[in-house]
Amino acid sequence: MPAYVSRPAVALGGHRVSVTDIEDDIRPTVDPRSMGVVSRLLNAVQVETRYFTRPLTDPLFSAPAGIAERNRAAFDECLGLAADAARQALAHARLSPEDIDAVVTSHTSSWQCPGLAVRLIGELGLRSDVRRVEMGSLACVGGAQGLAKAADHVRAHPGSRALVVVAEKLSTSYHRSETTKQSIIYKGLFGDGAAATVVSAEPLGPGLRLHATLEYLLPDSRNAYWGAIDEAGFHFDSTDAATRAVTRVMPRVLEWLRTEDVRPDFAVVHPGGPGILHQAADALGMTDSDLAPSWECLRHIGNIGGPAVLDVLARVYDRPPASGATGLVLGFGPGFTTTALHATWHENRPSFIPPHTRGSDTETASGARPAGAGG
Repeated sequence: MPAYVSRPAVALGGHRVSVTDIEDDIRPTVDPRSMGVVSRLLNAVQVETRYFTRPLTDPLFSAPAGIAERNRAAFDECLGLAADAARQALAHARLSPEDIDAVVTSHTSSWQCPGLAVRLIGELGLRSDVRRVEMGSLACVGGAQGLAKAADHVRAHPGSRALVVVAEKLSTSYHRSETTKQSIIYKGLFGDGAAATVVSAEPLGPGLRLHATLEYLLPDSRNAYWGAIDEAGFHFDSTDAATRAVTRVMPRVLEWLRTEDVRPDFAVVHPGGPGILHQAADALGMTDSDLAPSWECLRHIGNIGGPAVLDVLARVYDRPPASGATGLVLGFGPGFTTTALHATWHENRPSFIPPHTRGSDTETASGARPAGAGG
């Protein structure tokens, strides 16, 4: 049974940050003789702009800010972005909060109990009996994994509608005084954002029809990249294994595609960095232009973690493929984890969207961005 994805919505942090802004911010902490290397590292990730929830002048980016303050700010600001994206996604699908049967969330860059799904129920006015699938520690794979789990729910509960919401404040890992090679790369790469979409048993408009999913953990790959917490807050780190991980994963993805008898016409690939996109394109026999939406996302908003693949998907909705075209959604994350989804593009348009029956599991339903956002 297929599941249908409505147009995703994306909400970004309100503060545009350029490469020059980052250079100026960290210059006082860097040996002047090393600034040329720093600039090359920042530009090598090919992110022209990213969006933070706070300006670089905010005290939270200074070393004295600790884990408690950073964590509280990260969660509250992610909740705000998540609610904005979710409201836009419901509007795209022409649904009200009462029409949602399940909420699937992914959030990694802060911790709070109760978590994002419970808080969104109150923020959005979702039904109290809505099912919750709340995922943490997924980071960059969260968007693809959210689609997979929502599709699983829709198949298990015919006629249902699942709201997928993914939010990350990766700027919480920005520490001005840290100037290692990896910290400089992540300063240039990461941004803040949230994305949301509705996955339903029946089409709510043109878009992706999901057919099958693959979840794969690359053996012995925990040293590729990871997140960690210390007294100063949240950090991302990686080793050279991260630069080879996608190449090692893609043979398994291709084997799965052959099993599904699929040759994708288009691909929605997580824009984790230039290396990830080049490796994925090479393995799929595609060019950089075939992955244009992923490259656009990377250049204009950076890697915003799990929400990024939904931003790429929103760009595909802006320039849709031909009806019936076969697609592949690819997400990668720490672990080294991969989630892949086989999809086709459909042009089905419902003649109407019937009202939902509260609590029903069986009824069948026939990238706006906030001000200051880029892309």
